[in-house]
Amino acid sequence: MNENTIFVLLLAAVLILYMLPTLIAFARDLRRRRAVTIFNIILGWTLIGWIFVFLWAALGEPQPEEA
Repeated sequence: MNENTIFVLLLAAVLILYMLPTLIAFARDLRRRRAVTIFNIILGWTLIGWIFVFLWAALGEPQPEEA
């Protein structure tokens, strides 16, 4: 593989991992998924901030289903 291809794949993997709390929040249809996204972008680069947002996304209350 070309060095550039490996770099792009590695960068994509890092971005997916960085945005994992946001992906979880949208997949679980959380009420505050936009807030999770904003906090993830702003505080996600710190390990403590990323863990906080990850737990918020994983343990947060999803929107109630409409009948």
